[in-house]
Amino acid sequence: MISASICWILVIVGMAGLTSTFGADPVPWTLGDLDALRATPELSWLDADSPIRSLTYRNEPFEGRQTDVFAFYATPGSVSGDARRDRDLPAVVLIHGGGGTAFAEWVWLWAKRGYAVIAMDLSGRRPSAPQFDPQTRELIVVRNHRDIERTRLTHGGPEADHVAKFTNAGGDLSDDWQIHAVAAVIRAHSLIRSFAEVDAERTAVTGISWGGYLTCLTASIDHRFNAAVPVYGCGFLYEGESVQKPQIDALPPEKRAEWIRQYDPSAWLSQCRVPILFVNGTNDKHYPLTSYARSYSLVEGPRTLRIEVNMRHGHPAGWAPQEIGLFIDQHLRDGVPLPTLGKPRLENGAALASVTSRLPLKEAQLHVTTDSGPLIDRRWTSSEAKINADSISAAVPDNATIWMLSVTDSRDAMVSTEVVFSE
Repeated sequence: MISASICWILVIVGMAGLTSTFGADPVPWTLGDLDALRATPELSWLDADSPIRSLTYRNEPFEGRQTDVFAFYATPGSVSGDARRDRDLPAVVLIHGGGGTAFAEWVWLWAKRGYAVIAMDLSGRRPSAPQFDPQTRELIVVRNHRDIERTRLTHGGPEADHVAKFTNAGGDLSDDWQIHAVAAVIRAHSLIRSFAEVDAERTAVTGISWGGYLTCLTASIDHRFNAAVPVYGCGFLYEGESVQKPQIDALPPEKRAEWIRQYDPSAWLSQCRVPILFVNGTNDKHYPLTSYARSYSLVEGPRTLRIEVNMRHGHPAGWAPQEIGLFIDQHLRDGVPLPTLGKPRLENGAALASVTSRLPLKEAQLHVTTDSGPLIDRRWTSSEAKINADSISAAVPDNATIWMLSVTDSRDAMVSTEVVFSE
């Protein structure tokens, strides 16, 4: 009997005939050999000349036919019109969240930052082509992302809906969204690594919401990445206050267990060796703090936290924190590292954590809630913490139920400690 936490990995690397934890039936996984996912997928350019280019690439079979995935691709040279800039580029893979698509604005921001960048659509669709100012070549930003028109691909994969994400779990896995989504991300990574202007040994992945969820899965499977930043996404979605929990609980018992074993990031994060930055808010209802803390605690490799009081949930809010770019710069371009905080501890009523920072620290804070009840409704307060030579400290109220410390360096880059639950 194999363990749930290695079933997916073993099947991916090509070992056939494995058994599930429910009996002797083979696990009908469809991703196949990991070497196949690492191969450059078949590519079709739809627009190879615009500042943000459009393409499709082949992915997993769905309903008996091969599927295509749409993606935007851009480089510093394509967005500036100076092809001389496109040499030995670091690269980043972008994964959208629920209700999202390949966002031209997100691609534009990363290309302007100096990266080759690819962003795919994970609902079998193609968004409308981005528009550019004819004089400046600058992207014309669509202010409401829901206004972006999306066209179903002739050979698109499964919809990114609750049926494909939850109801279809188990049985024939070829109709499960996670199978197609994880394969699409890994193949996008393989594709961008194949481009002549890209340094294949300097790549990163970041995703928002469901894209953060997929970042947790992908970074635990594809160890070719040099950095990963899941925004909001985490595991343990089958417990606590997660908004996904009712849909998981509605599954028949065996299917529910199958979903948890194969698709919840809690089954995979212990495999993550890629340096990872977890970004979330204290009151996020989609990926609540209790599930979040359990998730990041599974990672045995290098990890950094950025938990913001009352961080908004959404795509623009999810790609806005500057720490995402700084963290990826740190690991792909020898950028100045984010500050490092040690494990927080409580001594005689005071919160303490070690700190190291290459840049001067501008601020340290203690963040506390004294409320009980649903995490989304708890009120948080922030107060100044003392910056010592190599640590920070602050008095913690006796009635605190959850607390954490944070520091901000001279760039206004913020990182936080692990969250401490006093309840």
